[in-house]
Amino acid sequence: MNSNITLPGLEEGNILDTEVREGIYYIRWELERTSHRCPQCGEWTNKVHDYRTQKVRHPSIFGRQTIIFYRKRRYKCVFCGKRFFERNPLVKRYKRQSIEFNQVLSLELVHGKSFRDVATRFHTSPTTIMRRFDEITASKMKETQALPKVIAIDEYKGDAGNEKYQTVIADPINRKPLEILKDRKKDTLVDYLRMHGEKVEFVVMDMSPSFKAAVDKALGHPIVIADRFHFTRYIYWALERVRIRVQREFHDYDRKKCKRMRHVFYKKQSKLTKKQQWYLDRYLHMSPDLKRAHELKEAYNVWFQLAKANGPNALKNTKKYLYQFYELVQNAGLPEFLKAKETFHNWQKEIMNSFAFDLHNGYIEGINNQTKVIKRNAFGFRRFDRFRARILLHHQYKKKVV
Repeated sequence: MNSNITLPGLEEGNILDTEVREGIYYIRWELERTSHRCPQCGEWTNKVHDYRTQKVRHPSIFGRQTIIFYRKRRYKCVFCGKRFFERNPLVKRYKRQSIEFNQVLSLELVHGKSFRDVATRFHTSPTTIMRRFDEITASKMKETQALPKVIAIDEYKGDAGNEKYQTVIADPINRKPLEILKDRKKDTLVDYLRMHGEKVEFVVMDMSPSFKAAVDKALGHPIVIADRFHFTRYIYWALERVRIRVQREFHDYDRKKCKRMRHVFYKKQSKLTKKQQWYLDRYLHMSPDLKRAHELKEAYNVWFQLAKANGPNALKNTKKYLYQFYELVQNAGLPEFLKAKETFHNWQKEIMNSFAFDLHNGYIEGINNQTKVIKRNAFGFRRFDRFRARILLHHQYKKKVV
């Protein structure tokens, strides 16, 4: 019977019959008879030699596993006697899966949770899925040949390829990952940057001495920009260490309560509720050191907002108030903040660059969050090359849907 139902991949032919048996959707399908050019002599022929039925895997239809029985013709050239199969849009030569099946599978491999999950939904084995993924990687993944003018560098915990950490390099301007390195070692980063980093002038990074040394060695001292989150957290770490130190002297009840209410020390004082303000006042009055630490945190936030407002047009003013903050830290005499001040001194040039060029590592941190989700969904990756390909393909084709 002919059907007017249009199904993906089957639009050009006729559905002869359908049947559901044991939960599987079977379709009998064929193309219209038409003239074909002989591949040997080039003449046209419409003479059918015989018919053969080919079993073809197809994407699920109506939520059921689908098998197509393709009734294909073999034509015979009346001039030279050559016998050949008709051209068809359903399946390629020597394949058992339809073209549509392979397209859907390719996108599912990019967007799916794990190889085993995709294998289950496509009724095949994980080994077949991984082999197909390797084929997609070789043909579809776009490799970065030259890094752009501005790059961002960060690390993440991947636990792949016998290495605990991997390094990701991204383009923070156009918001796309460029490369993932097998580890976070200095020599690995140096080798890659020397090979691909001729155009790089700006590098956004956390305050890693290893990354800084690698960038300077490979690129000849480009402009390094410290990520704002990473240098700001040194102030909050200092406040946290002061809190931990002083609360040990509190009564048992206040020690536990102070720990539970520690968020009131980090929140902006102007945004505290009445209850939170009460707890903050209570514990600041119980410890002069904690009070000084909180005042330094508030002073830092005032400088940070001023620095953002000044931007690249008033860097001298930003630097002037930074030195005033240093003086406040020195006068307070808290060892935790003195250590943070030393870190700021060591990275002051890179910190000022963050306000001069208004660049940060926010996008690359988002990549790391997505990477961790991919890793958890797959219960980890043993092979680094597949993990790398999985991440890069996900971002290169994430706007394409099945």
